[in-house]
Amino acid sequence: PAPLNFEGFPKSVCTSINNEVCHGIPSEDVIIKDGDIINVDVSTNLNGYFSDSSRMFCIGNVSEENRKLVEETKNAVYEGLKQVKPWGFLGDMGQAVNDYVKSKGYSVVREVGGHGIGLEFHEDPWVSYISKKGTEMLMVPGMIFTIEPMVNAGKPDIFVDEDNGWTIYTEDNSMSAQWEIQVLVTEDGYEIIAY
Repeated sequence: PAPLNFEGFPKSVCTSINNEVCHGIPSEDVIIKDGDIINVDVSTNLNGYFSDSSRMFCIGNVSEENRKLVEETKNAVYEGLKQVKPWGFLGDMGQAVNDYVKSKGYSVVREVGGHGIGLEFHEDPWVSYISKKGTEMLMVPGMIFTIEPMVNAGKPDIFVDEDNGWTIYTEDNSMSAQWEIQVLVTEDGYEIIAY
């Protein structure tokens, strides 16, 4: 597991529930309940190469509103993926994600984004989902990065848990969802490396 002891992170996966945007810490004291939505972020290091992906789970009887947030966040990842091709710009992908999210009435977290990944867990480039078409790094064959927008039902503002220094929450207590895929730019498009 890549997260275990990474910069002091205490567990092997991140589990972010409801209004937790990311970096939730699994605990025997935190019990998921009927109606919760949870993101499970799993990363590995195998033979010196890193992977990173996450997905959402709906626990039991989830409200239609929260189920829609989970579904539309996944759709936003695929809207961004359509823009991944050699010699395009990362901003093309970022704007596609943001445009889709806004069209559904949600907001994208600004301060936390995706990242390059390979021989290190987090590499350049930093991947924004509030970027503009035609900006940011050029996507070239062989480049690997994550598409992982954090989508809030309310405003985009966030804060970090002062007690553990890791878990990020929505400032307005609204629900948050995230899906993450790891993508390789190929000669003629892309390949999903981790899902």
